[in-house]
Amino acid sequence: MKTQNKYERLPPVCLVLYGLAAVSLILYVVMMNSVSFADWFNETVSAALRSVFAILTNWIPFSMGEAVILLSPLILFLVLRHAILHRCGSWKAAFAYIGILLSCVATLFSVFTLNFAAGYRGSTLDQKLELDRAKVSAQELYDTASILIESINRETDGVDFGKSGFSSMPYTLDEMNDKLATAYRDFSEEHDFITHVNSRVKPVLVSEVMSYMHITGVYSFFTGEANINVNFPDYTIPYTAAHELAHQRGIAREDEANFVAFLVCIGSDDPYIRYCGYLNAYEYVASALYRADQELYYKASARLNGEVKAEMAAYNEFYDKYRESTVSEVSGTINNSYLQSQGTPGTVSYGMVVDLAVAYYKAQK
Repeated sequence: MKTQNKYERLPPVCLVLYGLAAVSLILYVVMMNSVSFADWFNETVSAALRSVFAILTNWIPFSMGEAVILLSPLILFLVLRHAILHRCGSWKAAFAYIGILLSCVATLFSVFTLNFAAGYRGSTLDQKLELDRAKVSAQELYDTASILIESINRETDGVDFGKSGFSSMPYTLDEMNDKLATAYRDFSEEHDFITHVNSRVKPVLVSEVMSYMHITGVYSFFTGEANINVNFPDYTIPYTAAHELAHQRGIAREDEANFVAFLVCIGSDDPYIRYCGYLNAYEYVASALYRADQELYYKASARLNGEVKAEMAAYNEFYDKYRESTVSEVSGTINNSYLQSQGTPGTVSYGMVVDLAVAYYKAQK
């Protein structure tokens, strides 16, 4: 009797992974149809898994997610090499190998579903914060921009502006991580939908490449890491870091991650982080105001501190190098498709933080 070649058998672990993917698919369908279940899952099961992932990778000095992506050509080569050397002897061996590869894809789906997907399907942030989010008028944008300008001007007293026009972050990335961790701990104590995680953001080695792709940061759900592009000016980094840390804590929608980043930054006891939070939010609001009413935009921006205006001008000059590139169009299309597949409006949702900012300041009156 002929013994079956070991390469012609699908390893039992693959069957387990397929089973996990089937369960994940059922959970995903339930999440899509039940906001309350999605909220519960995101704040319990997913929160625990995200914490475990973050703890397991937090001690590693580099980004594992980035390493996997950079090594993907080598991984693909090894996969093809193994297929040619060991899996082309028979149809059974070839199909078994395809089954193994598909089980890896199924595992990524399972990790995404269990770790992050519920954040897209749960109740919205305005509901959690009890904000009255509605369509905003040009006057409301102007009022919000004016409040932000007052806050920015107040915080500039504690900001060091260099000769380049940019402000300088007065501490290291590790020190910034500690300050954001404290700010997030305080925020989580006041909002039970945020789980406290003792983690940090990791700088990306290929930040220059990410700049051409118009990517300032990314949360790697399969490694639990919050990664940031450190090629951008200092004043964008604390806010971007807070945004990616929001994803790590289950805030999946982009506008909501932007707004949580804003709230965390302005709640910090560090003046530079508060400055970054106010200025980044102002840029979103000012852009919306400019589109709605240029006269009100210029009226508001005229009150902005001169050093802040210089910083914004310096950023525009810096960004000119990366503004138009083929790779940014490709990455933008991919990101937009992904976000739309999760039930959001796509990349336009980043700017929808404006609605939340207006609602927030209206509630403060």
